[in-house]
Amino acid sequence: MSLAQSLALHVPDAELEAEPLDPQQIVSGNPTVTGKVLWGSEDSGQLGGIWQITPGVVTDTEADEMFVVVSGSATVEVQDGPTLHLEPGDLAVLREGDRTTWTVHETLRKVYAVRV
Repeated sequence: MSLAQSLALHVPDAELEAEPLDPQQIVSGNPTVTGKVLWGSEDSGQLGGIWQITPGVVTDTEADEMFVVVSGSATVEVQDGPTLHLEPGDLAVLREGDRTTWTVHETLRKVYAVRV
């Protein structure tokens, strides 16, 4: 996806679309994921947008990503690495190959840039 024009968007109110969550990633709860890609493309190797997850516990293997939490809270445990306590205003960086466990306490919305 590439944008046809520049834009401004109020992130807290942005409408997001359902994204698939592999049931094997769910450790507990019934989390759902929504998002919206706003710039970049798989072909360019970069994507950026908004992503949201509801409460629960999920695992993931990360790409190179930087994001800022807009709302909600979560604890992200990086295998063989730090534990990140995330809340609004926090910036985080995850590295490609990081194996993580996300414990989402309150629906978390973030703005991200990722290298794919």
